[in-house]
Amino acid sequence: MSLSTFMYIPILLAFALTIWAQFRVKGTFSRFSEVPTQSRMTGYEAARRMLDANGLHDVPIEPVRGALTDHYDPIHRVVRLSEPVYYENSISAVSVACHEVGHAIQHQQSYSMLMLRHRMFPFVNFASGVAPFLLIAGFIFGALNLIGLGIIFFSAAVAFQVVTLPVEFNASNRARDIMVSEGFITNDEERGVAKVLNAAALTYVAAALLSIMELLRYILIFTSNRD
Repeated sequence: MSLSTFMYIPILLAFALTIWAQFRVKGTFSRFSEVPTQSRMTGYEAARRMLDANGLHDVPIEPVRGALTDHYDPIHRVVRLSEPVYYENSISAVSVACHEVGHAIQHQQSYSMLMLRHRMFPFVNFASGVAPFLLIAGFIFGALNLIGLGIIFFSAAVAFQVVTLPVEFNASNRARDIMVSEGFITNDEERGVAKVLNAAALTYVAAALLSIMELLRYILIFTSNRD
């Protein structure tokens, strides 16, 4: 078995972790959606209070359709919450809402990793679209120059995912600290919040790991063909 073929094993394991992480985040979110917070605040109310407490009175909050479609839009400077998060007063809703506000606070404070991620995005958006075509064409025609270029572009996409990890963990840490200090949750509820946020973070870790494994395999194929 060649080394590049052997790399399929960790890739398959990383893929399995990604699938499991998706199921876990959905299951954890669903479980704690049934647990109301003692404060009785909805996701919208918690997000609004957290924004206002950090001087972000001009950042609006909008409901969006779908499940787990929550995100912070740095271009329009708006927090968008899925309808279950926006309207419900559960531990899941408050956790996710405050996590997204964590990104807004990062933006306000020019958090270095978030700023790097923003600067990388235009090139990564282009590179991630081009890389698969370059790699496929390179393998079909046996063109090492196309494979090498595809690896370079794919590396940019992998780097973007790696940079995303500290951004997500930092947003969750900010959310948990403020949720406790501002009384959005009690100390007893903090464990449930941690489970919701950690489950979500695991999806980013799994996706980054899978991409890294794929990149290593492409590099091994490239170097073995050169030899």
